[in-house]
Amino acid sequence: QVQLVESGGGSVQAGGSLRLSCGVSGYTVSRNCMAWFRQGPEKKREGVATLTTHDGSTYYANSVKGRFTISRDSAKNTMDLQMNDLKPDDTAMYYCAIGPYRWPLCSWLGDEYDYWGRGTQVTVSS
Repeated sequence: QVQLVESGGGSVQAGGSLRLSCGVSGYTVSRNCMAWFRQGPEKKREGVATLTTHDGSTYYANSVKGRFTISRDSAKNTMDLQMNDLKPDDTAMYYCAIGPYRWPLCSWLGDEYDYWGRGTQVTVSS
C-alpha cells in the first residue's frame, strides 16, 4: 500500500523559513515524478515544484523560483521542500504527490499524479 505523509508545516512570519518533508512508502516504480502542490484559501490547487527521480531534474513555479528548493533523499525515501523568504501569499495547504514519469517532463497537472499525502498547513503572517 502506497503512503505519503507530510510533515513540517507551521506558522511563520514573512521572511521566515520552513522545511517540509514527505515520507514515501510502498512505491516501487523506478522512473517517477515527485512533486509538491499547494492550495491556498479560495484558490485553485497549483504545482509548486517537481523532481524527476531518475535524473534529478527539478522545476519550480515562477512564484517560488529562487526561494524554494525541492530535494530527495533516496536512502530515506523522503522528499523535502525547503522554503525560504516566505510570503503571505505562500499560505496554503501543501501536498506531496508521486506518479509515473511521462516524457519529457514531470507534469504540473495534479491529475497526472497517482498518490497524494493528506497535506500540511503553512501559514505566513505579514
